[in-house]
Amino acid sequence: MYDKDLALDSLCNIQDALQMITERAAVANTPDDFLLSPDGMMRLDAICMNLIALGEAVKGLDKITQGELLPHYSEIYWSGVMKMRDKIAHHYFEMDAEVVFKTLKEDIPTMLPIIQQMIEDISKKK
Repeated sequence: MYDKDLALDSLCNIQDALQMITERAAVANTPDDFLLSPDGMMRLDAICMNLIALGEAVKGLDKITQGELLPHYSEIYWSGVMKMRDKIAHHYFEMDAEVVFKTLKEDIPTMLPIIQQMIEDISKKK
C-alpha cells in the first residue's frame, strides 16, 4: 500500500500544472499564435515548463504508488505524458509547436477531469 497523502499532494500538483497550462494556452487558436509574437513565445515557454513539471509529477506519482494507481486510469496515456516531459527537457530546441498545440487541444482537456476523479477516489479511501 502506498502513502495516500503523498499521492494526493502529487495529484494536486498535477492538477495545478494542468490548470496553468490550460490558462496559458487559452489564447492560442493555432500553433502560429505561439510562434509569431514575443508574447506567444513566452506563453509557449511557460507551457513547456509546466509540461515538464507535469511529466515529472506523473513519474513521481507512479513511483509513490509503486505502479499501482495509474493503470486504474487508462484513459490517460501516462507514458506519453512522461515521454513529452523527456522530449521537451532533453531536446528543447527540437520541440515542435504543432505537437505541443495538438497536446494542448486534445489531451490536456481530457486529463483534468480524470485527475479530479483520482483525487476524489483516493480521498474516499483515506
